[in-house]
Amino acid sequence: MKMSSSFFFKSGGKSSKKRKHTSESSATQKPMSEYAIHRPKAVNEEILSSDESEYNAEVEGYPLASDEDEMPQDKRLRLAKKYLSEIKTQEAEHFDGLKINQNMEQRLQVEYLESIGKLHRNIAAGVIMCGVGLVLKHKLHHAPICSQVLSADGRYLYTGAKSQYVLKWSTESGKVLAKFDVTPTREDHDTGTKRRSHVIAITLSTDMKFLALAEGGSHIQIWCPVTMKHLKTFKGHRDIVSSLVFRKGSHELYSVAKDRSVKIWSLDEMAYVETLFGHQSGVTSIDALDRERAITAGGSDCSLRIWKIKEESQLIYNGHRDGIECVKFLNDEHFISGGVDGSIGLWTTLKKKPLCMANQAHGIAENGVANGITAIAVIVNTDLVASGSYDGYVRLWKVIQQARKLQPVHIIPISGFINSLIFSIDGTKLYVAVGKEHRLGRWWRHKEAQNSIIVVNVKLQYENTALT
Repeated sequence: MKMSSSFFFKSGGKSSKKRKHTSESSATQKPMSEYAIHRPKAVNEEILSSDESEYNAEVEGYPLASDEDEMPQDKRLRLAKKYLSEIKTQEAEHFDGLKINQNMEQRLQVEYLESIGKLHRNIAAGVIMCGVGLVLKHKLHHAPICSQVLSADGRYLYTGAKSQYVLKWSTESGKVLAKFDVTPTREDHDTGTKRRSHVIAITLSTDMKFLALAEGGSHIQIWCPVTMKHLKTFKGHRDIVSSLVFRKGSHELYSVAKDRSVKIWSLDEMAYVETLFGHQSGVTSIDALDRERAITAGGSDCSLRIWKIKEESQLIYNGHRDGIECVKFLNDEHFISGGVDGSIGLWTTLKKKPLCMANQAHGIAENGVANGITAIAVIVNTDLVASGSYDGYVRLWKVIQQARKLQPVHIIPISGFINSLIFSIDGTKLYVAVGKEHRLGRWWRHKEAQNSIIVVNVKLQYENTALT
């Protein structure tokens, strides 16, 4: 595993100068009494003795101190006791005696491991049945569906297509709740011709405050997913933006493009942060979890790179024989890649070569060439992976990390180009974005395919296994 320092270019700014503490500045400082908390006085104010004040606090229920005066450690202790009391009440409805404490301990351990990303769920072996449920179609999505993103609560689905429209769907009813036009017909400054925008990448912040999309050019548009209003347009890439992702739980946006660069944006300040260089060809995919790290697929340079943003360094991985189309984090230590050569790779961050490689995962075409992988979806911290191509099937895989193996679990017949795959949080639904063409080009078409979102119902049973 190679580790090399990357090129980090940050926006320039004036160097901060240390402030000199002079007698004049100290003389103008306000006394501490001016910063004290002022409480309204009663009309008939009386000075009570200590006994009377304690009596009033205990009998009348008035707190001795307000919430503002509560120390942080006292507040944490109070909330923790309240939370434990709620859990104990819930467990008491089902169990008695000693079993309550055992279940409370197990539940707290599971919640803690899940919060730090160390809870592993083995669900692939519990896949019982998969079947097509809803088929989401709309006249504004008459062109191939290129991208989709699911809200954190799973209630809303945002989709983009080559028809320049973004639609907001209700996952419960399957109806369109809102829509907006990304941009009207505009002039392409490179060719001088006019063309429609293609929403080839879309991502959503965890708190549903920002929606970022790539409209088929070098610009990134920021929208409000609630009001569906345009907020900002980021300009900085020199070629087509191919993939976007928000770091989970933050407003940091990572973008990659065909100009071989990775850019970081801060949506709190609505500003550009820095640029990372290292790839030798156009970057095709990016993914991120909670940590300040991003993983990218370098397209035809056949490399995967993990960018350690704080450390300003990168880890380089090689293994695919041809270009890499997509990459996803399985957890903080493992990730999955899909190649143009039709192979799916299972990787660990500790080795520069893949743990295993499933070659010709989606079969071979009539011309004798393997069908390339066009999309990958994972349920983070589980062993279930979905892959898509253009062979007419979506395939589910079980990741066996100890055996270093990818085992086929289930196949779902779906015709067309699988341009995007997303699992719901609980893994019971798989959203498949289908198009007659590939999201990045028009090399050939599947005439029998339908430009739509297909919702696959996944029936499964799983258990929680803690990773230590």
